[in-house]
Parts: sequence; structure tokens; C-alpha cells
Amino acid sequence: MKFLIVTVTSLGLLNAAVAADLPHPQPPPPQPVIGKAPIGKMPIGKAPIGKYPIGKSPAPVVTKG
Repeated sequence: MKFLIVTVTSLGLLNAAVAADLPHPQPPPPQPVIGKAPIGKMPIGKAPIGKYPIGKSPAPVVTKG
């Protein structure tokens, strides 16, 4: 009788250990918000967009004709 109890207990623990190692499905990554830049991707401080650089004059306009 003791042998039967030990065998069933061992198989139960083995079954729990095997089930813990099985892969679990992961949730999909969140969808990006349309029309909004992701956090950390804003071009702040990289280039003056829509402004002339300070200290430089714009290039002269050359027309041919």
C-alpha cells in the first residue's frame, strides 16, 4: 500500500513539473496609436524643423534667364 501511495505522489509531482515547463501563449504586443509618435521617438533637439538655423543666413536665390 505504501508503494502505491509513493508511486501516485511521485507521478503527480512529475506531472506538475512537466506541465510547468510547457510553453504558454503570450499576449500580442499593444497596437501603436495612429497619428501619435511612440514615447522616446520624438525628434526633440535633433533639428530645427521649419526654422532657419541660428547664425546662418539662408542661401541666396539664383535665377537663370
